[in-house]
Amino acid sequence: MNFTSVTDILDVETFVQEAIALKKTPFAFQHLGKNKTLGLVFLNPSLRTRLSTQIAAQNLGMNVVIVNADKDSWALEFQDGAVMDGNTVEHIRDAAPVLGSYCDIIGVRCFPGLLSKAVDDSEHIMRQFIQWTNKPYLSLESATLHPLQSLADTITMAEHRPAHRPRVVLTWAPHIKPIPHAVANSFAEWTNRLEVDFVITHPEGYELNPRFSGNARIEYNQQKALEGADFVYVKNWSSYAEYGKILSQDTSWMLTNKHLENTNNARVMHCLPVRRNVELSDEILDGPYSLVQEQAKNRVFAAQAVLKRMLENL
Repeated sequence: MNFTSVTDILDVETFVQEAIALKKTPFAFQHLGKNKTLGLVFLNPSLRTRLSTQIAAQNLGMNVVIVNADKDSWALEFQDGAVMDGNTVEHIRDAAPVLGSYCDIIGVRCFPGLLSKAVDDSEHIMRQFIQWTNKPYLSLESATLHPLQSLADTITMAEHRPAHRPRVVLTWAPHIKPIPHAVANSFAEWTNRLEVDFVITHPEGYELNPRFSGNARIEYNQQKALEGADFVYVKNWSSYAEYGKILSQDTSWMLTNKHLENTNNARVMHCLPVRRNVELSDEILDGPYSLVQEQAKNRVFAAQAVLKRMLENL
């Protein structure tokens, strides 16, 4: 079993309930991970993903080894046929089989370059790890998706779901630099599988890849989109059409309490890290409607539910 997107989960609602159950008995399945090793490879920085996945594996009785590529290992080359006379020292074709021989499950975090839409959409790095390790693969965020984050988000919404069919809004927020699409894509992909009314709001030109936004309603007027919202997910992303570019830095899109006046006392979500008072105001992050810390806590049980399923299929 690989875990790279929501398509790897047949029944999202059932899987979410399994993750919630693990919160009550986190050490009940330590026998599954006995004498099993999880290898975590980070090509990019991480706090929550690193710690939550490591804790989840330890809760299941696994050994965990962590590699910070280019820092405490050799710089990796991913180009086929490369003449390696530059800064890269080891080819993925050589390194990945070694990782596969040492570990039972491999997790990799690899951001997009935001230079070539075709390269990033092809998931070039992820595909090579899957091919050459020949072991179950756990995405810790890829060029296009962040499924562990979105599973934690889905768990959090399930725990706070109102009695009525909820309205979920994904809203773009300003940022100081171009940001990948992975979290927004993934949140859209997972939310499209739920029984909710789903709206995505952003300035024109920030439309996501329709492969992930699916049938979500697109609304360019943020205040109109927020009307009656039960959950508001705040995230920046760069343009997909004009790939990797910043088209707007409209500070009025930063969410404040004023924006929430016409919502249904909406709970506010963000994946963290967050640029305070750029993407989200202090008053929301530190206020009673913020779910960001609960999302972060649920990262452990999202990872644990996935790893438990993977171990059961070894």
